[in-house]
Amino acid sequence: MVAYGVVPFVGSDYLLDAVLTPFLALALAAVGLNVLTGYTGQVSLGSAAFLAVGAYAAYNLHLRIPSLPLLIDLVLAGGIAAAVGILFGLPSLRLRGFYLAVSTLTAQFFVQWALTKFGWFSNDNPSGVIDAPVLTVAGISFTNAAERYVFSLTIVVISTLLTLRLLRSQSGRNFIAVRDHEVAAKVIGVPLLRTKLLAFGISSFLIGVAGVLWAFAYLRTVEPAGFNLDRSFQILFIIIIGGLGSLRGSFIGAGFIVVFPLLLSRVGAALLGSVFDSGILEMSQRIVIGALIIGFLIAEPRGLIALWDRTWSTLWSARRTAAPT
Repeated sequence: MVAYGVVPFVGSDYLLDAVLTPFLALALAAVGLNVLTGYTGQVSLGSAAFLAVGAYAAYNLHLRIPSLPLLIDLVLAGGIAAAVGILFGLPSLRLRGFYLAVSTLTAQFFVQWALTKFGWFSNDNPSGVIDAPVLTVAGISFTNAAERYVFSLTIVVISTLLTLRLLRSQSGRNFIAVRDHEVAAKVIGVPLLRTKLLAFGISSFLIGVAGVLWAFAYLRTVEPAGFNLDRSFQILFIIIIGGLGSLRGSFIGAGFIVVFPLLLSRVGAALLGSVFDSGILEMSQRIVIGALIIGFLIAEPRGLIALWDRTWSTLWSARRTAAPT
C-alpha cells in the first residue's frame, strides 16, 4: 500500500517521472520476456519491436477510432503486439537456442523499418515521431507525474497478478516442462505448438502494454529509433541480472537497471568532476553491466533474486537462533 498511499504524495516529480514510471514500464516488459525466456526457455532478442508495436498501435487506435476508451486501446494494442509476436514466434517450432535468438532479430529490424518506411503509422510525420495523448480513463485525466505513476502502477499490478495466475495454471506448468526438457514434455502430452505460441503471445502482449506505458506515461513522445536493439538487450539484461524464471526478479532487475546509471553518474561526478561526462558514463555503465552479467551467469545464474532469498533466509535463521526459547 506504500506504493499507492505514500509514494504519490511524498515523491518528487523527478522521482515519479524519471525513475518510478520508467521502472514500472521496464519491469512489465521484463515480466513479459521472463514468461517467454525464463519460464518457457525460448530466447528472444526482439523485445523492443513489441514495445514499438504496442506504442504505435495504441497511438493509431486513439487517433483513428477516438470513441474507443483508453483502456480498450491499451488492451487492443497488447493484442496486436501478441499477434505480431505469435507470427515471429513460428520459427520456434523448428529452431532452438542461438538460432531462435537470431531469428527473433527479424522482428526487431522489420518493425523499425516498417515504422520508418510507412508514414501512416506516425500520422505522416516525416521523422516518425508520435505525441502521446493525455491519459484519460472514465473522464479522469492523468496529467501530472503522480497521476501518471498511479496509472502505470495500476496497469503493472493488474498485469503481473494475471500473469502470476497464468503461471500457476496448467499452461504455466506446460511452459516449465518445455523449458526443462522439450522431448520429455512432448512424451507426457504437452502440446508443444500451442504452448510455445501461447508463450510468445502472452510475452508479446505484456511487452506491448509496457510499450504503451513507455510512450504514453513516461516519454509522451517517441520515435522508432527509441525502440532499437539496445532496448531489447536492456530488457534481456534485466531478467538475467534480476533472475530468470522469477517475476520478482523482473522487478529487482528493472530497479537495478534504472537506478544504477543514476548512482554511477553521482559517484563518477563526485570522484572525477567534469571529466566524467556522458560518454564516459555510458561506457562505464556498459562495462559494469557486462561484467555483472558474466559474473551472474558463472556464479549465480538465478540472479539477484537468489541472493535476496539467500540473504533473507540467513537473516531469518539467525533471528530465530538468537530468539529466546
